[in-house]
Amino acid sequence: MKFRVRPVRALAGEAEVPGDKSVSHRAALLGALAEGVSEVQGFLEAEDCLRTIAAVQALGAEVTRKGPGHYRIAGAGLRGLSEPADVVDCGNSGTAARLLCGVLAGQPFWTMLTGDASMRRRPMGRIAEPLRRMGATIVGRAEGTRLPLAIRGTATPKAIEYATPVASAQIKSAVLLAGLGADGPVTVIEPAPSRDHSERMLRRFGARLTTGARTVTLTPGPLRATSVVVPGDISSAAFLLVAGAIVGEARVTLHKVGVNPTRTGILEVLEAMGARIASAAAADEGEPTASLTVTGGALRATEIGGARLIPRLIDEVPILAVAAAVAPGVTVVRDATELRVKESDRIAAIARELGKMGARIEERPDGMAITGGGRLHGAAVHSGGDHRMAMSLAVAALVADGETVIEDTDCVNTSFPQFTKTINDLAGIPVITVEA
Repeated sequence: MKFRVRPVRALAGEAEVPGDKSVSHRAALLGALAEGVSEVQGFLEAEDCLRTIAAVQALGAEVTRKGPGHYRIAGAGLRGLSEPADVVDCGNSGTAARLLCGVLAGQPFWTMLTGDASMRRRPMGRIAEPLRRMGATIVGRAEGTRLPLAIRGTATPKAIEYATPVASAQIKSAVLLAGLGADGPVTVIEPAPSRDHSERMLRRFGARLTTGARTVTLTPGPLRATSVVVPGDISSAAFLLVAGAIVGEARVTLHKVGVNPTRTGILEVLEAMGARIASAAAADEGEPTASLTVTGGALRATEIGGARLIPRLIDEVPILAVAAAVAPGVTVVRDATELRVKESDRIAAIARELGKMGARIEERPDGMAITGGGRLHGAAVHSGGDHRMAMSLAVAALVADGETVIEDTDCVNTSFPQFTKTINDLAGIPVITVEA
């Protein structure tokens, strides 16, 4: 599938973005581990999260779809899951694979995990290392650091205190999930704070946690079923916020967007660049939400880096690079080496594909320098199978001269299936055409 995108002069209207991917994964996993029946509303019905639903079903949890984004999950309890009859395929979802490793470390049976070609290239060693210390057996490619992996957990994982090598919510979450059935408290220490969706969700399901600035300690114990309302995904909202900021005549309002402070780095950077974004607080059911309104206007260059900021916007760097490409001055992104091991090498992909559209980007080992302010032009570009690259290139194409063709865009279904419809509705005309 490919997108054919033409420039637009105005964007206007209101929209809701899909449910938060990170929160949806965690709701499904904890619902499966809980005792009783949980109700999840606003679940992201995109490929990544549906892989997690399929995984917990394969492990013995009963899942019923009651309506769009509305799921009933009858949990099996911490020790009630069962060995799956087949390989569990995580597709393109790193979150599904890594968090499932944590769940499976506490299950005394073998499970085989695999993923698509991109996932089989992505590192799993940082997850496997602490889980092995807790008693899990993990074997597979590259000395057990690449999918496919076979995991045999233990009914009572060992309690550990683990210092993560990087600030990573996935490493932290995997250890905490394994620790639910451990023989004592489990502590994770991070070099800098990472997103805290797992801690919030665990508390909602009745887990006992103590948190500090860079530490979290979980006391083992059962989970109880609950209700979860998934907020809109700020990572998906980011594409519409940047589109609204760079299209000359724009006023776009996004409702029910999750504004968890560990995820709002995108808002801080856009405001530092001069974007006009108004926020009105909405509900808080474990995850704070807000309505965000962005209006078009001139942007300026900024610096994006540091241990406090990068973990809070790592997924938004591709779309921030688009904003930087049209903002006069030099925007520097640093401390973002993690981008090298995402769905694609995003540093290389940003420099290569936006470069085809006329952006001036100097690739660096841990980021890039973007000299903005010039005009972008239409071009033939490629997503590399990375959903965030595909949508970032589409937003860039909205302000480019001429038509842009983006190849390999099926991947957008990973996180934002309604992306093209949402953009076209805000434009009032079909500016993105989908072709086979």
